Amino acid sequence: MKVVIEKYHGLGNDYFVFDPNKNELKLTPENVRLICNKNFGMGSDGVLEGPIMTEKGIFVKIWNPDGSEATQSGTGVRIFAKYLKDEGYVQKKRFKLLTSSRDVEVSFLNESGSRLRVSMGKLSFWSDEIPVTGERREVINEDMLFGRTLYPTTCVSIGNPHCIIPMREISKPLVCKIGNFSEVARCFPNRINTQLLQVVDSEHIKIEIFERGAGYTIASGTGACAAAGAAYRLGLTGPKMTVQMPGGELQVEICDDWEVFMTGDVFYIGRISLSTEFTEMLRCAE
Repeated sequence: MKVVIEKYHGLGNDYFVFDPNKNELKLTPENVRLICNKNFGMGSDGVLEGPIMTEKGIFVKIWNPDGSEATQSGTGVRIFAKYLKDEGYVQKKRFKLLTSSRDVEVSFLNESGSRLRVSMGKLSFWSDEIPVTGERREVINEDMLFGRTLYPTTCVSIGNPHCIIPMREISKPLVCKIGNFSEVARCFPNRINTQLLQVVDSEHIKIEIFERGAGYTIASGTGACAAAGAAYRLGLTGPKMTVQMPGGELQVEICDDWEVFMTGDVFYIGRISLSTEFTEMLRCAE
């Protein structure tokens, strides 16, 4: 059995694309964990499985590196859209892509498909839609206990759940410290992604990211959109801003109805043909 996968990244947030139309291997949580393992596999922030053709259109399944399914990924959507263009599945400049949480509209902004604008859907701050336990409310600037410290937290859903904590200074060690507690906090029944937010000015913010199922991440499309939405809702910025992450920048625009658009780049790295030995290990983990 021959297995071939493609590798892309968006601002250093890297994914493998596994095309089920070109591979016989069945992906499972076990072999996804092995593929994404940087020591025993190839190392990645996740796997994009597709295109899966449905009556409604093209669907992509997004795998976290721990073998769980991600309901949404802004970087994953951009990467997978470029793969569809690279492989000839899509010829139009604008098309709809289906994910587990919602449909998104993707627009190619250049001929190579490396720069894209994505309609990520509407932001919701309602607790039952994120979800956050307790009575139904918008979770805006609530004090939440992570570890032994209270943090002013705003929570939002963009197809997946996020908690955003504004701070004067942010760092990788700090987001990892908080994220290890917040991801599995009882108030978040589906776990949660965490962003530390630093406002530079009304049009620029910085974030550090800790993703559920992945840990520290140097860039995240949904994380950037969620943090931008929280900053705007808190009155800290205007509706259009540049989100700076360790991996690079995304442009985010928030509309009056809280629909959010994200613009950014992705890059193709290369094609990997897996060895017979490694393929057999993956097959045994089906």
